[in-house]
Amino acid sequence: MQANAIDPDGISDGHDGWRQRIAALPNSRIIYVLASLVLLAPCFWQPRLQAGDLSSHIYNAWLAQLIESGRADGLVVVRQSTNILFDLMLSGLLRMIGAEWAQRIAVSCAVLIFIWGAFAFVSAVAGRRTWHLLPCIAMLAYGWVFHSGFFNFYLSLGLCFWALAITWNVTPRRFALAIPFFAAAYVAHALPVLWTSGLLLYICLARNLKPLGRAGLTTAFVFAMILIHTVVGHTLITRWSPAQITMTTGLDQVWVFNTKYYIVLMGLLAMWGMLFIGLVRANGPRQVVAGIPFQICVIGAAGVFILPSTVLIPGFYHALSYIAERMSLGVGICVCALLGAARPRLLERWGLAAVAAIFFCFIYADERVLNSFEDRMQDVVETLPPGQRVVSAIADEDMRVNAVTHMIDRVCIGRCFSYANYEASTGQFRIRAVAENSIVTRTYADSWHLQTGVYVVRPSDVPLYQVDLDHQGRLFIRSLKAGTQCGSTYWKTLKDWMPAGARS
Repeated sequence: MQANAIDPDGISDGHDGWRQRIAALPNSRIIYVLASLVLLAPCFWQPRLQAGDLSSHIYNAWLAQLIESGRADGLVVVRQSTNILFDLMLSGLLRMIGAEWAQRIAVSCAVLIFIWGAFAFVSAVAGRRTWHLLPCIAMLAYGWVFHSGFFNFYLSLGLCFWALAITWNVTPRRFALAIPFFAAAYVAHALPVLWTSGLLLYICLARNLKPLGRAGLTTAFVFAMILIHTVVGHTLITRWSPAQITMTTGLDQVWVFNTKYYIVLMGLLAMWGMLFIGLVRANGPRQVVAGIPFQICVIGAAGVFILPSTVLIPGFYHALSYIAERMSLGVGICVCALLGAARPRLLERWGLAAVAAIFFCFIYADERVLNSFEDRMQDVVETLPPGQRVVSAIADEDMRVNAVTHMIDRVCIGRCFSYANYEASTGQFRIRAVAENSIVTRTYADSWHLQTGVYVVRPSDVPLYQVDLDHQGRLFIRSLKAGTQCGSTYWKTLKDWMPAGARS
């Protein structure tokens, strides 16, 4: 074999070749494949995906099969144009590969669509590929919205970011290319489409304006949101809270379960602060503040704070809730787009990677505990005869994400019926309860009362079983009698890292 030639500087041609390959890696297609495999690790590292409403989504995909086969009297599958794309994905996959892999593949698709859509948008705004911000995007992608299980919304927002990336330098051709993304996003969920349409309108109007004109346009958008708040508040049932101001940066997305996530939140805030200071030093405060990226952050943050977080839309029996909490995810990605123009030092690059490592270590540990709890719930439910009606009395109010309440839904697939499942009674989903039945409560009020433990059992509900906890934390099955209140049991699933007085 011939030895590597030595150049005049004493460095082998072989080493130069490796350096060139590594330097070219960020611009090659293979990096997207490798990064995608790493980014999907949280979808496969536990026995089950722990993501709140995901359990309800897959349970209702299973119910849809029962309805279609005529085994679910009183329930129907209706046609609707929005809030269905993720559910359609789950239902199609469930038929082919079963519940477990249907969840993993559908969620994996949603994650990749969201992360690479956000990355494309951030890179389009920055004018270059912003690989150093990928850890930040990954944290936001696996944050509060993901673990709440709002996957129709999540998928829609990811598709909207693809549309924004395409139309950032808007032309008629680019706008035409973005239309299919907007259409698919609407089928998933309408809310991100409305939010993105507002941002796109601002971008188109602000392109040819001078800094003073952009400031006036931003002010006009803020006043328009105040007007919308007033009109909607006087015509519909809404709820707004001053606490929404805490969600205006998107940082709240990395506060997932309990107080230990404050460490991640503060670490990410520090990294964002250093990147912003570097951006201001490099470009000047006036240019940064007058720029469109900064202004869309202001508009997005104003929307989260000003607009109602809960709205009861006519025709629905359950309000569209957590609007501010959901849209803070969009604001977080907009902040990344603003910071994409900053030239990160080694400290910021490694700092973002370190914060992300801590975040995903916390996520892994907490999901492991939740999986263990679901194992125990599954074990006790398996002691019941098949086809029984079951509810869960267990609540953990200290967790920011509703991780325990809907566990019973997934546990019941193929075994029993989750009698308190909320989807069929809300009017928001494609599974509807149109008559009294033995599978699920017909009204959302009954579903809510069962979930919160204040429901009084009717004779028609019996036999009805409840998963409960004793004083030692052991799960057991309790048979509910007609005329008794179902009750609820508080259980602290995850340990806090801070004293109660330190929590906000």
